[in-house]
Amino acid sequence: MASERILIVDASRPWKQAICSILQEHLDSALIYESTDGLEAVRQSGELQPDLILLDIGLPNLNGLEAARQIRKLAPTARILFLSSYNWPELLREAISIGALGLIAKSEVARELVPAVRAVLRDEQFFGHGFSPFDPTTPRHN
Repeated sequence: MASERILIVDASRPWKQAICSILQEHLDSALIYESTDGLEAVRQSGELQPDLILLDIGLPNLNGLEAARQIRKLAPTARILFLSSYNWPELLREAISIGALGLIAKSEVARELVPAVRAVLRDEQFFGHGFSPFDPTTPRHN
């Protein structure tokens, strides 16, 4: 893969470091940027025009869903992969309606982050364990 610009948006510094470590191990050519809240993510997305945004849903100042709506206007070609601590069917419906290509649970990041990022960078959808785009009320079994 070419040098993708990836923006990681999460309030937790240790969490961002863990994600950066995984990405650097598997996507050595990626340029990785970090943001700590939804407002900063919107601003950085407009400036950086990232290829991929790994976006936590539970962000300070502006939640990830609302940030994604604003990002869509400023960086329409950015692919969005949501990360969530929650496995609620309505999150999946909302993520799809915003135009996100994927959603994974934070509890599954070690197993699903790399395949999810690779799929989304190929413009393919990736919904992690427990999420199904076909029936958001029924968990997917992997």
